[in-house]
Amino acid sequence: MKMEQFQKEVDAWTGQFTPQYWSPHEILAQTTEEVGELAREVNARFGHKKKKVTESDRELGDEMADIIFTLACLANSQDIDLSKHLQRVMDKCYKRDNDRFEKKK
Repeated sequence: MKMEQFQKEVDAWTGQFTPQYWSPHEILAQTTEEVGELAREVNARFGHKKKKVTESDRELGDEMADIIFTLACLANSQDIDLSKHLQRVMDKCYKRDNDRFEKKK
């Protein structure tokens, strides 16, 4: 799914609620919480802090998608087209950062 379509789908879903979007600082707090959940899962899998036996594994992709969803909410609430900004990020990678790192041989 393209980002533009995703943002439209998020907007359609949130449109059934009042308020449609929380305030920007509330959305940011929710995003931070979601990032924490991803960090917890990554740390449990690859780091030193293993989960308790009573804790279940979570899908890394689901945790990442939760973050993208909350960022889409923030973008929508501020009328920001993420597709445009993602393209700008990629342009920056190819221009500014293209020779910044060692390439595979």
